[in-house]
Amino acid sequence: MTNQTPDLQSLAFLLMRAQADYARCLDDDRLEEWPDFFVEDCLYKVTSAENLRDGLEAGMVFANTRAMLKDRISALREANIYERQSYRHVLGAPSILEAGPQGVRSETSFLVARIMRDGRTDVFATGRYLDVYRIVNGAPLLAQRIVACDSSRIDTLLAIPL
Repeated sequence: MTNQTPDLQSLAFLLMRAQADYARCLDDDRLEEWPDFFVEDCLYKVTSAENLRDGLEAGMVFANTRAMLKDRISALREANIYERQSYRHVLGAPSILEAGPQGVRSETSFLVARIMRDGRTDVFATGRYLDVYRIVNGAPLLAQRIVACDSSRIDTLLAIPL
């Protein structure tokens, strides 16, 4: 990590770009590239807003290293059986909550539409990304992403990362 945090305007642009690239990676089915958005010792968790509010640690998805994220994608491609689907992310602008030499804390609203193989499209998930970024060589990488879904109801296997 570099010792300097960019000014807030530059930081906001970096985070918007990182968020857009992240969503595009998932929406374009380039899932093998998804772990590259994270530092090695990351935390990725999908939970409900209610569980988060109540301080319940369990999540629908949990990984605490980049290697676990890679394993998840490998299992998704080679072992899991699920109905083929794709996502389309719609993101709000990230709100920078805190920025310092240890990282950048932000919150970003999201809506994910799920497109099934037969063309049916549904709102799959809405919620907030609660992120901690580390700026590494001028680029923001996720040290932590907690995906806080507004609803605890996921109507199918949560196969593709959010």
